[in-house]
Amino acid sequence: MIEPVPLLPPPEERLTRYGRLRDRILQDPDWGRMLRWFAPLVVTALAAVLRLVNLGHPHQLAFDETYYVKDAWSLWTLGYEGTWGENANEAFITLQKLPLSDVGSFVVHPPLGKWLIALGMAIGGPDNTVGWRLATALLGTATVLLVYLVARRLTGSIVVGTVAGGLLAIDGLSIVMSRTALLDGPLTFFLLLGALFILYDRDRTIPVLERADPGSPGPMWGRVLWRRPWLVAAGVALGAACAVKWSGLYALAAFGLYVVVTDALARRRAGIVLWPTAAAFTQGPVSFVLLVVPAAATYLASWTGWLVTAGGYARQSDPNPLLALANYHKAILDFHVGLTRGHPYASPAWEWPFLLRPTAVWVAGEPGPCGVDHCIAVISTIPNPLIWYASIAAAVYLLYRLVRAWVTRRPVGGPALTFPLIGLAATYVPWLMFPERTIFQFYTVAMAPFLVIALAVALRQIAGRREDPLPRRRSGELTVLIFLVVVVLVSAFYYPVWTGVSVPYDFWRLHNWLPGWI
Repeated sequence: MIEPVPLLPPPEERLTRYGRLRDRILQDPDWGRMLRWFAPLVVTALAAVLRLVNLGHPHQLAFDETYYVKDAWSLWTLGYEGTWGENANEAFITLQKLPLSDVGSFVVHPPLGKWLIALGMAIGGPDNTVGWRLATALLGTATVLLVYLVARRLTGSIVVGTVAGGLLAIDGLSIVMSRTALLDGPLTFFLLLGALFILYDRDRTIPVLERADPGSPGPMWGRVLWRRPWLVAAGVALGAACAVKWSGLYALAAFGLYVVVTDALARRRAGIVLWPTAAAFTQGPVSFVLLVVPAAATYLASWTGWLVTAGGYARQSDPNPLLALANYHKAILDFHVGLTRGHPYASPAWEWPFLLRPTAVWVAGEPGPCGVDHCIAVISTIPNPLIWYASIAAAVYLLYRLVRAWVTRRPVGGPALTFPLIGLAATYVPWLMFPERTIFQFYTVAMAPFLVIALAVALRQIAGRREDPLPRRRSGELTVLIFLVVVVLVSAFYYPVWTGVSVPYDFWRLHNWLPGWI
């Protein structure tokens, strides 16, 4: 006698409590529409509060603000970076006569990031510390929104996007770099904006390249697409990143290669006979024009102030302004290649995953009012340790999935598993090639968006899939919930160390889990 096959419970009975609530909200037209707006609004508002409240503290130049704030005001005043005299830092605080001369100064970073800082200073004045940091704070807040949009575009999930954006919103590295007038925050914003536009281009272009007549053999070359406005937009955004710091070039190259590879794979799925050749030699040059030419034009435009004035460094080195600019760039390149001077907070790239040497942006011993005799106020680029180490583990997991798929010749699993790795390759791997160069852990702020996206994707895997057994999903969702609650508590614990709050010395010592964190 054949045993009857037990019937599976209805789909709604196989869902966890969270799953039923999620489906009820998303399937309701009104609630679903509201959630699609409400989720990014909440994470962006949270990021804004953590980055803008008490932004003017400390009322002095902190760490490398001594370069970029002064250069920004010089750009606003002269159109190029001039030379500062003695006691310039104190003059900014007291608004004495600023000792700025019109003699061009040799600076080693392009001007766009400093122009953005200058916009805030133009609003508040040169002595207003909120004005110094306003641009980086607003761009840091916008970066959180971009993380939400990228994660949601990759996964199609509002929840994953909210988790990724929320993790960056409360992470200390992002908070500190958003509250300090350095260049790495604006660099991160433009890198992520370019990444989002690359995804928009991919979603629009791949279906066109895959479209083929199933009743006939595939063509030899396939289509050549010129109408790719999102690729042009990505070129402008990545060109802006290069115009903040030259490290944006790595992202431009990495995402350009990603475009060629995804085009090639789409042509293979469409049955194109010469799909690698077509992607590299027919569509490839077109994609290069659409991506790199706007990037180069944006970069050149950022130097307009230097080009239209006569006093900038090396401006008179050649009658042709473009050749003079090339001479200046050669000097900048020579400086970067030879930058090996020691620094107490220097941290080679191999140390970054282990978080061995964060940067103390500002330190002040204060007699009070923290309730004890010995107080200290610190601003440190220590990220939330739980977010950092979990994100590194998530990135390793995604890399393992990618390698396993390649070895077993199985599908990779979609862009959610590969795209964060592209971003990490662009923002981390190049620094490994310069082990002797003086670099700092806070450069990893450009990695942070891709790390939290990788972590959010990994957390979704831990939470379980809809078709997994109910006990598996219950335990997975509980694990993720507990992890996120602990992450929030750790961020609350570290927030004074990220914002320069005066705390008892022993309380500050509790935050230094490794010797190099002091």
